[in-house]
Amino acid sequence: MTVAASLAFEHISFAYDATHPVVHDICLSVQPGEIVVLVGPSGCGKSTLLRLTAGLLFPTAGRLLMDGADTSALPPDRRQVGWVPQSYALFDHLNVRDNIAFGLRMHRAPKQEIARRVRDMLELCRIAELAERRVSQLSGGQRQRVAIARALAVSPRVLLLDEPLAALDPQLRTAIRADLQALLRTSGVTTLFVTHDQAEAMAVADRVAVLRAGRVEQFGTPQTLWRSPANAFVAEFFGGATVLPAQRVSERCVRLAPGVDAHTTSAVASAMCSIAVRPGDLEIIAQDGLTESTGQLVVSASEFTGDGFKVTGELRGAGTVTLVHDQPVVLGQTYPVRVKTGRLLSIVGQDAHVLQSDTSNHTRGRRSS
Repeated sequence: MTVAASLAFEHISFAYDATHPVVHDICLSVQPGEIVVLVGPSGCGKSTLLRLTAGLLFPTAGRLLMDGADTSALPPDRRQVGWVPQSYALFDHLNVRDNIAFGLRMHRAPKQEIARRVRDMLELCRIAELAERRVSQLSGGQRQRVAIARALAVSPRVLLLDEPLAALDPQLRTAIRADLQALLRTSGVTTLFVTHDQAEAMAVADRVAVLRAGRVEQFGTPQTLWRSPANAFVAEFFGGATVLPAQRVSERCVRLAPGVDAHTTSAVASAMCSIAVRPGDLEIIAQDGLTESTGQLVVSASEFTGDGFKVTGELRGAGTVTLVHDQPVVLGQTYPVRVKTGRLLSIVGQDAHVLQSDTSNHTRGRRSS
């Protein structure tokens, strides 16, 4: 199999016209064999980056390097890139074996090599028993594996996956994530994976690039993005957090709202900071558990999730927050809440949930660790 390539996006920009840039000044580096997930809302430019990598589009500024060589102007057939579109684009009139062999035949590979590569891909993707089946006889997960096998058969140096799980139902999507990650790891190919689902990104990626409006807001490991979001957008999109201002109380304590204090993982350097509060950080408590560190939550919405209730409300003196509770609540009712016992929150610039405000400088194209 061809050795995996490194990728480098050097100040890549693309626009269909001068007034509508799609991606702007993208700087990312991808190591050989690394799985990098591009995540962000619709229209943020993540699929455009895949098309630029594949050679289906060409940058209006910047360079795309593969193993240090500038490939920005190369046509698709000279890039050694495999592409799996969201629809999989399998050929219904061919069986699985012939679908996998298609690219090799287009490259005029010898018959013996085609047979060997197809056999290897059937084994790698664990679909040998499906070799003679038609595409119409396959499940969604099986079609995904065939599409990846076909892309890998031509020994690409980079594999591009455009929302490969989006066509699957939610239960199947969750079940297949681990298998997909294992397959990509076994293949060893450098992978760019597009999704809008943060759970997929965390499950599959070595590193994640969060995009918004054609720019990279932050680039780092899933753990880094979860614990140290660069700004409010990253915290809200990648972790479902609510960003609240906090006031310094002491060296290692901040006040989120009247009666709601939280301990921090490091010393508080300034009088005010911003903290990302996730559903798991707060809890509703019984009246007999009231203490000085108790706030008031006015419930505005409640959603049954199976394990409990997702409760949204106004934390008096702070803002809207969401938490998880194991009992039904009454809309409009006020409940006492507090930060969970033992929960430590981090301040701006440190290594857990705390972040700078969204009006500050964003991390664009910078590798986090």
